[in-house]
Amino acid sequence: MSKEKNPRRVADNEAMAKLRMLRTSPQKLNLVAAMIRGKKVDKALADLTFSKKRIAGDVKKCLQSAIANAENNHGLDVDELVVAEAWVGKNLVMKRGRPRARGRFGKIMKPFSELTIKVRQVEEQA
Repeated sequence: MSKEKNPRRVADNEAMAKLRMLRTSPQKLNLVAAMIRGKKVDKALADLTFSKKRIAGDVKKCLQSAIANAENNHGLDVDELVVAEAWVGKNLVMKRGRPRARGRFGKIMKPFSELTIKVRQVEEQA
């Protein structure tokens, strides 16, 4: 009388990692995620390592987590992995403020975002 096993969210040749509560706006994070979409993982890691964007280090950490999930949990070959998808979502927004002239209040929005990276194993064409 046990429950049915939940189906996998990704295909058999895929693995994913998700990073929540990243302290940057989704628009800025999407610029870094767009740099790595569709690339082989070793090229994507090199691009993130030498990127000047502040959030690139956190994106690199998420990509390394997806690679480790593929290798350890799903038994995929690391040399044949590509970044299949990398998408960005909104998270909470901290609202802060600053007093302005004539009794007004200047809103300061501090957005958070989340990142999901999916890697896929593709066989190289000879």
